[in-house]
Amino acid sequence: MIYFFGDTHGHFQHVLEIVSRDCPAAIVFLGDLQAQRPLDVELESILGMTEVWFIHGNHDTDSDADYDHLFGSALADRNLHGRVAVVNGVRIAGLGGVFRGQVWTPPVDWLYESSKEFTARCGRGNRWRDGLPRKHRSSIFPEDYFRLVSQRADILVTHEAPSAHPHGFDAIDELARSLRVGKAFHGHHHDCLDYSRDQARLGFAAFGVGFCGVTDMNGGCIQPGKFDYARAGRLR
Repeated sequence: MIYFFGDTHGHFQHVLEIVSRDCPAAIVFLGDLQAQRPLDVELESILGMTEVWFIHGNHDTDSDADYDHLFGSALADRNLHGRVAVVNGVRIAGLGGVFRGQVWTPPVDWLYESSKEFTARCGRGNRWRDGLPRKHRSSIFPEDYFRLVSQRADILVTHEAPSAHPHGFDAIDELARSLRVGKAFHGHHHDCLDYSRDQARLGFAAFGVGFCGVTDMNGGCIQPGKFDYARAGRLR
């Protein structure tokens, strides 16, 4: 079994407890981890119990520490962003980060196709560590998106939501269909809405995982998110 963890924003105690209790074969974080220490240190006690994978969220580039504790950790190579990896026999595709107007907000045409193009035009004073500005290291560039389009996967994990969510994107639907996935899981919005009425239209089963929520690979709730009940009416 694979478990999907919604935005933790620095809270990892429930991760340690649930993995120690259930021993899932693998876990996948859906962005906005904001680890307070390097991620491998935060999860040290469970690293021998499960495989750890993640995509990043918009808040994982809020500060130098947020960035370094994730992308500079010993688990940095477990980032699923822009690729398909086989996790416990399941092909999982990942798209981390968010759409931002300075780069691309579908369905509007993009302003910059690649991070390299953005860096070249942003001005030397705006660069971070002599490269892409830190904030935009969690922006979705078309090159990231289209790198996945021609591939195949069983599950898609994104930080942004599909169109079934009030703040979702058709572009996520299109990516999921191009990958021919059966299921898609997302974080970002700190809710867990019922998308079942949209499944036929979408062509796949979609699941949101709330703030500190946990969902299994079949869409079953292992732990509800802290705001799931309060935000359940968003679709109505």
